Amino acid sequence: MKVVALIPARFGATRFPAKLMADLYGKPLIARTYLSTVATGVFDEVVVVTDHEDIARVIRAEGGKVFMSQREHESGSDRIAEAAAEMEADVVVNVQGDEPFQDQLSLKQLVDAFRNEDVQVASLMTTLLDGSQVQNPNTVKVVVDKENFSLYFSRSPIPFIRESPAKVNFYRHIGIYAYRKNLLMAFTQWDKSGLERTEMLEQLRLLENGVRIKMVHTDHQAVAIDTPEDLDKAKSYFLAHFRHLL
Repeated sequence: MKVVALIPARFGATRFPAKLMADLYGKPLIARTYLSTVATGVFDEVVVVTDHEDIARVIRAEGGKVFMSQREHESGSDRIAEAAAEMEADVVVNVQGDEPFQDQLSLKQLVDAFRNEDVQVASLMTTLLDGSQVQNPNTVKVVVDKENFSLYFSRSPIPFIRESPAKVNFYRHIGIYAYRKNLLMAFTQWDKSGLERTEMLEQLRLLENGVRIKMVHTDHQAVAIDTPEDLDKAKSYFLAHFRHLL
């Protein structure tokens, strides 16, 4: 089974312009993401998929592989599908370009899910430890069945606790997806679904088309950078865990 990691790296960003080029202790953010993905040793190949020569130049300087997008794309999934169409791969993992600290164990477990031939798509989740995030619409929640296949994703608190004594865990969806290549190519050709448009969550398109998503639980708390404040948090995390790379 050939497994490739594709890192979509769009130069523009609304809340944090050019964030992938922001400095994270001597290297641009996208370089940190690329290097940490390679360092996991999970993938047969790691490729950054970008629309901008500055990002491409940074990755090539690290000895990395780059695919230059030829079309405009609405999502990271669409961007990696353009690259995957020209690659030999069985499983394609979409690694977010703004998450510079990739975790070997969780990515290995994500890929191992495909040892089950029934799994077409897999993704990560973690237990929400911060209760305030349950109400935060920017924190995507997921509920699963007894086999850890997703039942639904939402920006709203799910499940709703009707009676306070009820004991329930809330799970946060971590937006790293793995697809069998043929499913990825089909998914990106489907029209946006109604629930997807309502919640602005593209994974709901999969559920509405009958595709089950295997959820892999991880204790790794991913650091995603959407704002300059997030970058400050990432710098603190870097010093705490990766000072040896300086």
